[in-house]
Amino acid sequence: MPSEQDIYEEHVLDHYEDPYHRGHCDSVTHAEEGKNPLCGDEVRVELKLDADGKVQEAWFEGKGCVISQASSSMLMEKIEGMTFEEVREYTAEQMLELFGPHLTPNRQKCCLLPWRVVQRAMHAPVDDDDESQTHFGGPSLGEES
Repeated sequence: MPSEQDIYEEHVLDHYEDPYHRGHCDSVTHAEEGKNPLCGDEVRVELKLDADGKVQEAWFEGKGCVISQASSSMLMEKIEGMTFEEVREYTAEQMLELFGPHLTPNRQKCCLLPWRVVQRAMHAPVDDDDESQTHFGGPSLGEES
């Protein structure tokens, strides 16, 4: 029988190998990107909020370690359907619990990068005329076979 740690590790690898909403949102209303300068992890978050401030779609693009990319996938799945207030009140501690395995303080920074980017993205509406979106070069869902 697998241990709890094995189950967590499998869950993390599942999100890394088959991420939820990796790519770009067709109707993005809010977006932000961030980088961890210590390790080079990069994450861009694109959100589609409805008129009531509810997250209809949450997408990410990025490059970096398994932890930053898997936690990005987990967080996109988690916040879809949440209201602006619910996302704003979602804490770093809740993000670490969502991830699962216990992480050292340095690795917590990898896990919390997408959470920080989402918190900023909620306050960063996209100008429809802005064509300067950054793309990190990972395959989008449409490009995968």
